[in-house]
Amino acid sequence: MAMEWTDDLSTGSAAIDDQHKELFDRINALLEACRKGKGKGEVSQVIGFLDEYVITHFSAEEKYMETHHYPEIAKHKALHREFMDNFEDLKQELEDEGPGVHLVVKTNQLVVQWLLDHIRKVDKALGAFLKTKT
Repeated sequence: MAMEWTDDLSTGSAAIDDQHKELFDRINALLEACRKGKGKGEVSQVIGFLDEYVITHFSAEEKYMETHHYPEIAKHKALHREFMDNFEDLKQELEDEGPGVHLVVKTNQLVVQWLLDHIRKVDKALGAFLKTKT
């Protein structure tokens, strides 16, 4: 299942939304590569990019939270750590079993659903908070 950006995912922060859209594009590239049974190297390259990008994105969000004294910062950071732990599991599964349909299913379970839920609930709350600070 590809990730599709819809208006209900908008946080109201253009910087955060643009990063989310880029993240969607990259996850879709991963899903497509796995679906096509592409080589481990290609899938590994996409996962490597995602690994770096997620860290960059989470760091940017956390900087906004720190700068504006977001009251839910500890909970939000804990959710970011949870995602990173799940992503580490996904990377290990790629290493152990290679790319394929099983990785698509796992990616949908661990990454896609988590991100959609996180953006719709947690990041939108952050966006609403940030609007009051600008």
